[in-house]
Amino acid sequence: MTTELLTNLAKEKIIAIVRGIPKGSGELTSKALEAGGVSFLEVTLNTEGALTMIDELRGKFGGRLRVGAGTVLNLKMAKEAIAAGSEYLISPNLDEEVLTYGLEQGVEVWPGTMTPSEIVRAYTLGATAVKVFPIGSLGVKYIKDLRAPLSHIPMVATGGVNLDNIKEVLGYGATAVGLGGNLVDNGLIQKGDFEQITKLAEAYTKLAKGVEIHA
Repeated sequence: MTTELLTNLAKEKIIAIVRGIPKGSGELTSKALEAGGVSFLEVTLNTEGALTMIDELRGKFGGRLRVGAGTVLNLKMAKEAIAAGSEYLISPNLDEEVLTYGLEQGVEVWPGTMTPSEIVRAYTLGATAVKVFPIGSLGVKYIKDLRAPLSHIPMVATGGVNLDNIKEVLGYGATAVGLGGNLVDNGLIQKGDFEQITKLAEAYTKLAKGVEIHA
């Protein structure tokens, strides 16, 4: 099933993963990413103050940024994330309770999967897309191999995507990529170098928008 959120993600192609950033830097980080063309932000729940950050970002950036929660490992975390205003939930694992609850609440869940069996199971249960993780360890051509029999299932490739391989990953048919430290660089944020965050975002978005699918 194609939804408005998924259609927008397929167009934008990048989810910026905000993990472990210094407390109080959420708004400046988000502004820097937005200035570079990124509109999907995944705030991981193992980040200090994550729930407050999600709530504040939803309020301050209105419909300009699509803010979701990441590292949603169980039902309790899913409930807290949705209560904070998360537009979508992402996890490194497939937890069927989280997926079912998200669907009940009208919130999309993109669970973490690695094997074809997990991918098909998640999609059968109602996931509109799956996160394929960790793509850096599996190899970027793993997406191509998965897409051969499973091209009907949208996939977000995460873990190890960088400026050198993003075009290849997307070219093999990934709907989008999740970018953590290679884009949301905590070292730059700690130094207050948000201009460089914007430049990185611009570089990634430029590459992503110029991809031709060859899978």
